[in-house]
Amino acid sequence: MYPALSVLQALGNRAESVLWVGSEGGMEADLIAHYNIPYQAIPAAGIHGVGLKTLPGNLIKLAKGMLLSRKILKAFKPDVMLFTGGYVAVPMAVAGTRTNSVLYVPDIEPGLALKSLARYSDVIALTAGESRKYFNPNKRMVVTGYPIRSDLGNWSREAALKEMLCTADLPVILIVGGSKGAHLINKAVLPQLPALLKKAQIIHLTGQADFAEALNVKGLLSPQMATRYHPYPYLHKEIGAAFACADLAISRAGASILGELPRFELPAVLVPYPFAWRYQHVNAEYLASHGAAEIVENSALEANLIPVVDRLISNPAALTSMRTAMKSLSEPHAANNIADLLVELSTANLRGDAL
Repeated sequence: MYPALSVLQALGNRAESVLWVGSEGGMEADLIAHYNIPYQAIPAAGIHGVGLKTLPGNLIKLAKGMLLSRKILKAFKPDVMLFTGGYVAVPMAVAGTRTNSVLYVPDIEPGLALKSLARYSDVIALTAGESRKYFNPNKRMVVTGYPIRSDLGNWSREAALKEMLCTADLPVILIVGGSKGAHLINKAVLPQLPALLKKAQIIHLTGQADFAEALNVKGLLSPQMATRYHPYPYLHKEIGAAFACADLAISRAGASILGELPRFELPAVLVPYPFAWRYQHVNAEYLASHGAAEIVENSALEANLIPVVDRLISNPAALTSMRTAMKSLSEPHAANNIADLLVELSTANLRGDAL
């Protein structure tokens, strides 16, 4: 969702009109409405790897999505389409085979939906060159980088520390698991807060589900320790300040780390989500292989959290080296790179009578 928003921000007035086609329900529609972008929902569901009881219903949703996608395309008549993944894009891609399109691949290794979408796309935009091996080499592929929202801001460290109620006398650790938090990370971190807060300040994005527990734990801390602990259920625009003032991140390894951590040159301890397909491990290994991050498996987090954090925050040279490595992976013009591809394809007649 955020990569596509970043590209729209970069397009600016180069796009005469925009329509966002997304999923039914959830927070996507509300977020897009916040940006005053026209939104239309279509039904969609995965069909690979689902149980026999679920498959018929998902096939019906897919068929309905196809019919609605055709109606949307007939009414809106787009010059070009941008796909950023997810099963909701499949009906639109199949229905829009006569319209030029760009597929953006956020993770290092694409999931099944993205691999399926690749066959319908004219250009594949990649976060990193390492993703080329997962696609047909005859496809046009462009390494664009990961697009970052412009509203993350250009924070100075001083302004960011003030915004996040932190001080410059102790290191700042940012703990984040994604937009909904990470319960297993929270479960490992909360009992160890007293030990962590002896040497650092903590900005903790808990997610809504664990926020109340984090507040309860804060209430049990000594007054001095409590001033160093800053839990939030979620941050939107202020997340830029949190990144800018942090010295170290403890994070899941979703696709956003490939853009946000390099953008803010932020060293990280990455904890890939253990109960899903391997893409988070591949993302984490990409950053770790460049010397920008360390990986701790979720099962070992409780035992290894304090030793790893102590080792890193007590070694400024190591953090500096990781920052340099993160910076080398940053592509600040990623959103513009993808926007340029969309403008190019909007006027290109790649499919004869496509436009």
